[in-house]
Amino acid sequence: MNSRSIEERIREIAAKAAADNGAEFVHLEFAGTRRNPIVRVFADKEGGITIEDCSNVSRSIEAVMDESDLIASSYVLEVSSPGLDRGLYSLADFEKFAGSLAKVKMKPGSEGQSSYNGRITSVNGENIIFEDRTSGEVTIPYSSVLKANLKVDLQQELSRA
Repeated sequence: MNSRSIEERIREIAAKAAADNGAEFVHLEFAGTRRNPIVRVFADKEGGITIEDCSNVSRSIEAVMDESDLIASSYVLEVSSPGLDRGLYSLADFEKFAGSLAKVKMKPGSEGQSSYNGRITSVNGENIIFEDRTSGEVTIPYSSVLKANLKVDLQQELSRA
C-alpha cells in the first residue's frame, strides 16, 4: 500500500472512531521519521473534547490500525484537541466558525495581501468573506489559502469569566 492510500485509510479510521465516540474528526498529521512515525489525530466535539474522549478515540483507532497492520513498524498515536487556535482545513470549517477571529495566510503569488487578520464573515460558494483589520471586507478564494487558524478572541473569553 502506498503512503497516500495509507494516509487515506487512517483518515477514514480516525473519522469513524471519532464519530463512534461522539466526536468530530478535525485533522490528521504525520510526523517523526519512517522508522519512528507519529500519527497525530485532532478531534473535537460540541462543548470541547475531554481527555477521556481522546483516550476512547485513540483506543478505537489503535485497535483497527493494529489489526490491519497499516504501519509495519512501531508508531506513536497522539489524539488531542485542535486547541483554541485550531486550524481551518476546509470551507466547511470556515462556515462553521463564521463570526470568529482568524488569521489566513495566502499561497505565494496570490493577489492581495500575503495574510489577513480579522473576522470570518461568511462563505459564498468557493470564497471566504473576511473582515480584515486593515483592509476591511475582502473576498478570499479558498483555493488561494495556504494556511488558516482561529485566533483567540480575548474580549469574548474575558466576558465569559
